[in-house]
Amino acid sequence: MRDWLAVRADATPTATALRAFGPIEADRSYAELDERVERLAGRLAGVGVGVDDAVAICADTRPGYVEIVHAAQRLGAALVPINARQTPAEIERQLDRVAPSAVVCERDTEAAVLEAADADVLSLEASGEAKPLSDVSPRRFDLPEWELDDPLAVLFTSGTTGDPKGVILTLGNVLASATASAFRLGLRGDDCWHVPLAMYHMGGLAPVYRSVLYGTALSIQRGFDPGTTREALSGASAVSLVPTMLERVLDSGPVPPVRFVLLGGAPCPPALLKRAQRRDVPVAPTYGMTETASQIATARPEEARSHPTAVGHPLMFAEVAIVDEAGVPREAGETGEIVVSGPMVTPGYLDGETAEQFINSGLRTGDCGYRDEAGRVYVTGRADETILTGGENVDPTEVASVLRSHSGVEDCAVVGLPDDEWGERVAALVVPADDADPSTAALEAHCRDRLAGYKTPRTVGFAADLPRTASGTVDRAAVVDRLADGG
Repeated sequence: MRDWLAVRADATPTATALRAFGPIEADRSYAELDERVERLAGRLAGVGVGVDDAVAICADTRPGYVEIVHAAQRLGAALVPINARQTPAEIERQLDRVAPSAVVCERDTEAAVLEAADADVLSLEASGEAKPLSDVSPRRFDLPEWELDDPLAVLFTSGTTGDPKGVILTLGNVLASATASAFRLGLRGDDCWHVPLAMYHMGGLAPVYRSVLYGTALSIQRGFDPGTTREALSGASAVSLVPTMLERVLDSGPVPPVRFVLLGGAPCPPALLKRAQRRDVPVAPTYGMTETASQIATARPEEARSHPTAVGHPLMFAEVAIVDEAGVPREAGETGEIVVSGPMVTPGYLDGETAEQFINSGLRTGDCGYRDEAGRVYVTGRADETILTGGENVDPTEVASVLRSHSGVEDCAVVGLPDDEWGERVAALVVPADDADPSTAALEAHCRDRLAGYKTPRTVGFAADLPRTASGTVDRAAVVDRLADGG
């Protein structure tokens, strides 16, 4: 099986692949994109990237990111998107786990990547210390033969056990997810999908793969700005957003007519959904995760009007079960843990970690919910302690570990507090060390040096000790109450 872009460029060479918007001055056809990717693949081959290797990229959304995605597939290499907001230490831990043959950066991420990487570092730009990709002499390469179970990408996602998990997504996972999504949403050949989301998350990466399969166009936005998004939507028919983004777009002014706004990354507040509907913005709430190559269930806009708290029916090929703690299926209307299965579900994680998440009925998501008599899925919360802030997963144990490394901290508990803008915000209740008086500013600075910004606590409270249950474990509900009351 040849790479998807090569097949698409052969089938519809003159169709628009990338629409003129932002950094793209003129429409680029699939034939033009194919030519650029061929040159880029040759340059990556020139530094030794080949079949079964890994290519990491640490950059924000940009046209060059799209080309790297397709160049990796053309070479038979797995793509490893790295969150550009992470610290060098966080980046280094992830790179060490995948041992990439090359790491691609940009000007804004170059310093962090050079500090973290032990492989060739290549820049999408011709300034800085890293060698520009454009300076690499291309080398001829053999086209690989892709199989459906070959790893296409490895994405890191925060879990509940410490370091982020490395999710393996196969060619078949992404293909099944793309096909099922197209059927649910009713994709058309003249659709154009606007991408303001970071491509190191599945929500931003999925349209890059899918547009080639569909033969549709993409428009690219570097860095989210609500006014720019509204401008882009005048020439697009669809967009993926998280709830915070949608709220800001609505705040910024009139929204051009689109066919749908795919909303994921966090539960959609009912008030936000109603507000969008009153403005005739067709929101399609969705439920998914990295482990399912994006969506697992999606409600069409008309279904979201009649069932505003549902995330729709499972997509084609997808199976969703609701189980109790023993893994026994629950009846319709009964709440339990959501378990998903189907061809879009990852075969597993790097090094076989967290294999306990897989049971006979599928992947345990850690999310709680139920299904109604018609089979619609409703998500009610998390079964674990993961904090979901602005579409980013934050492991509270990771944040707590960093806080405890401060000399002025004896102990702490990290929780999520409700937040109107971000869904949840990271909050910490800190027990100071003896004779120490750490300030909130000092603790925030300590965290910013060691954690991505979205992981840094936005609320910090202090206490003589942590509230605990009768068994001695931290009473997280009491911690939430104390922080909500001002610490």
